[in-house]
Amino acid sequence: MAHTPKIGDTVGDFRLPGGHLTGETFHRRDYALREHRGTPLILAFYPGDDTPVCTAQLCSYSDGLADLQATGATVWGISPQGLDSHEQFARDRKLRMPLLSDQGRTVAKSFGITAPLIGLRRAVFILTPAGRVHWKHVTAVGATYPPAATLTAQLAELTA
Repeated sequence: MAHTPKIGDTVGDFRLPGGHLTGETFHRRDYALREHRGTPLILAFYPGDDTPVCTAQLCSYSDGLADLQATGATVWGISPQGLDSHEQFARDRKLRMPLLSDQGRTVAKSFGITAPLIGLRRAVFILTPAGRVHWKHVTAVGATYPPAATLTAQLAELTA
């Protein structure tokens, strides 16, 4: 298994299918990391759609999205569920950030965050515009997550 990237490490490119809810339309497309070079990116890995902690986490990020975007950052939620599940989750919770499907856990494995039973550990990585890890939060069990305000503060340090 790969090791979790350290602060300052450059993250390798990846491409995942995903979708983004705009109004009533869920737009499906592929998302590639290299397309976001030049702007900060938050990768929020979560174990599953519609689970209590994951719902609280993604709703927190969606509610704080304007502040996160004001720093120039984009937020991607990444989990092993398929796009149909992501679409229903986004619609039910009015989530406004792209949700990416890592069904084979390929990207989670490359980040060293896969785990027995739960599939992957809850993890958040803030990437610099150059694609390096600026900040990270990786849980052992997965019951906690950094709130959107913490991410906004970390992004403010990045852009200061």
